[in-house]
Order: sequence, then C-alpha cells, then structure tokens
Amino acid sequence: MATGWAPIDDALPSRDDCAPYAAKRRALLGSRFPTDALVVPSGALRVRANDTDYPFRPGSDFFWLTGCHEPDAVLVLLPNAAGEHPATLYVPGRSDRSSSAFYADRRYGELWVGPRPGVPETQAALEIECRPLTELPEMLARLAPGNTRVLRGIDPLVDRSVLRWTAGRSGDDRDQQLAQTLSELRLVKDDFEIARLDEAAAATARGFTECVAEIGHAIGLPNGERWLEGTFWRRARVDGNDVGYGSIVACGHHATTLHWVRDDGPVRPGELALLDMGVEGRSLYTADVTRTLPITGRFTDLQRQVYDVVLRAQQAGIEAVRPGASFLDPHRAAMRVIATALDDWGLLANGAQASLSEDPHAPGAGLHRRYTLHSTSHMLGLDVHDCAQARDTAYRDAALEPGMVLTVEPGLYFQPDDLTVPPELRGIGVRIEDDILVTRDGWRNMSAALPRSPEDVENWMGRHPSN
Repeated sequence: MATGWAPIDDALPSRDDCAPYAAKRRALLGSRFPTDALVVPSGALRVRANDTDYPFRPGSDFFWLTGCHEPDAVLVLLPNAAGEHPATLYVPGRSDRSSSAFYADRRYGELWVGPRPGVPETQAALEIECRPLTELPEMLARLAPGNTRVLRGIDPLVDRSVLRWTAGRSGDDRDQQLAQTLSELRLVKDDFEIARLDEAAAATARGFTECVAEIGHAIGLPNGERWLEGTFWRRARVDGNDVGYGSIVACGHHATTLHWVRDDGPVRPGELALLDMGVEGRSLYTADVTRTLPITGRFTDLQRQVYDVVLRAQQAGIEAVRPGASFLDPHRAAMRVIATALDDWGLLANGAQASLSEDPHAPGAGLHRRYTLHSTSHMLGLDVHDCAQARDTAYRDAALEPGMVLTVEPGLYFQPDDLTVPPELRGIGVRIEDDILVTRDGWRNMSAALPRSPEDVENWMGRHPSN
C-alpha cells in the first residue's frame, strides 16, 4: 500500500484574499486585551450517526480571525512587550501517504476523504504562522488562567486544557468578555465582508427565481414544499457552501408558523407561499431573504390587502435605516404601519397608539404583537443572527453605523384558529425581508434584485412561468 504512487505535489497555494483583512481583525482584537493570551478554536467534527459526521463548518469568530475552514484548528494570540499579539495557528498535519492514517483513518485519511491543507499549506494561504496541532497541548499548559481568555463551548479539549479563571469579582467573566468583544467587533463589516454578502444575496436571488420556475412541479407533489426547498438548496451548493440556515418553505396556513422548517406540506393553487431562504457563500457569509408569492402567479384582493400593509411597513423600516439612528428605529417605524392597519381593521380594541406603547402595563399595550410575532431586524453576516453575544449597549440599544448589515422583515400572521380575526383572514401569513447595508448617507438594499411590490412580483413570476 505504501509503494507505487506518483510523487506528491508539494506546491504551496497562493495567498487567500481574506488574509490581509483577517490580520487587521486579529490586531484589533488584540488591542482590546493588551496583556492577555487569547485562544479561539475552530471546533471539531460532530457525529451525525454512528461513523458519519455532520458537514463541518468552522466557528464564525475563528473564521473571522483566520479564514481557515479546517476542523480542530486553534488560534492563539500571545501578547508581547510591544503590546502586539503575534498569532499562531495550530492545525492538524496532513494524513497523506507518509502516514498510516492515509490508509486506515476513515475520518481524516486522505485515501478516504481526500487531501486537506496541512501546516505549510495553511501558512502560505492565510499568512499566519502555523504549527502542528500536536504541539498545542504543551503550549496551552503554559498559559496562566488569570492572563488567558478562551472562546469556550466550541472545543471541549481546549476548554479542559485552560481552566476558567474564577478569582475575579462577582460577574467578571473574562471568557464571556472575549465572546462579547468578538461579536461587537464583527458588527461593522469591512469591504471584503460586504462584497461577500453581496455575492450571497446575488446567489440567493438566483435561487428564488429557480424556485418560482418550479412551483408548477411542486403543485403536483404531496409534499411540494420539499421540492422548492431542494431547488433552493441545489443553488446554494452550486454557488456557495450551503444554505445559511434551515430554509422556511411555508405554503398556505403553514406561513403563519414563524419557523416552519419541516417543509413537508403541499403547494396549493390559490394560496400563498412564504419562502425564507439564504445562500451561505464559500466565504461563509449568508444572505437572509423572504418573499411571499401567490402560487398561481396572481394575488387575490384579500391577499394583496395584507401584502400591501406588510410592504408599506417594510419600506418604512428600510427608510428608518441611517447612521446615528437607533437599531430599533426600523422596528418602530414598521410597527407603526402594522398597528395602524390592524386598528383600521378593528383588531385593536384600545387603538394603535395604545398597542404601540412601550409601557408593558398600559391597557392594550403590545396587542399588535399577536399578529406580528417577531422583531423587525437582526444583524447579518457570518451568522444569520449575527453577533449574538454582543451586549445590548452595543447592539439592540445602540446607534447604527456605516458598514452594519441588518435585515428588515416585518410580517403579518393570522393563525388558522384565531377567532379574533375575520374568517377570511385566517390562515394568511405574509413576510417580506431584505438585507440592508448602512451606508454613510443612508442605506442600500443588498437583495434589491428580487422584486417586492405586488405588481413586480406578479410580473417576475410571469417571466419565469412554472414548469
């Protein structure tokens, strides 16, 4: 087995485009913790069933700092006297023909799973000093917990190797501060990230268009939602890495279930199809877009009435996006439109203003939420709900800045068994969602290639008739 092979090609890869950006991010992170060692793991393979693993995706913070896609890798930033943090990336060696693992290891052996980059290949591509993963335990053993911060909950071996520091004052969790800081640094996207998000949005638009063309085929299946789900997943795999999250394909009354990810229902003529989907690009940045489509290509009068309200709410939310505005301003603007419409339809007993009150104890406060269910926006980037560890003062209660990317996605959902709404509205769910970049003077809709107005939606569906 060890003989009779052609010479190994040991040519090194060229520099990855993300390398200079990742270097700046590491320097920025190090400046926040000038005297501490920082340990950020990629994560390990996870068993799906018996001897098969889930497809691996590196931790978002690790990837943001390195651009490395490999499992088991660990980034270590050690402070020096100059106040800098030289980086070392510990990566597994290759399981090539020089090792018995090449033939025997079903998880890593290259004969089984194909080649992966080793130490020299990773160093050349990412321009980070790389060391063999076998050296990591000795290095971690030298770190003092009181001067080390670890991104925990990703790699159990790393968690066990560096004890959590507990001698600080109550509530002073050094490791949690590292996680918070990483999320907060990732709130503002650099030019490289914005370009990757644009690519993901463009691929997502192609996937939606392909789904429109497959609606006719889906109608003939008992679980046609799955056909549309699979159609979009194919585009995600061709143009990117995967879908950025579990696709929501919700037809008819399924659209009133916010996270309908079973996608196992029928696609019926005369009903609406709510598609909430996003392509995760090869650089792991994801889009997140929702369109609600008339399955037959034309809205009924009642469907259009509900759709028009959601569209006006979304436009109000988008126009509230600007530097210096509160993150919650788009939500407040959208909810004013939603609550006013619900009041006009007689669904808010105490009126729109009472329902919009931010005093939870005020009579009638929040009643509109029964029909809207969720907030209007979340940050977007490497994660579909990006920067989740950020503090409220830096995210939810903070001002928007150029380079931030957020969704604007109001919706109206009338449950099929909700006796507070007229029978003709029950079972209708509508959401419209786009990915909005905060610019220096306002906003840019990154997913604008997909139509939003009812007229444009109908014309778009007419140009791409169902099979």
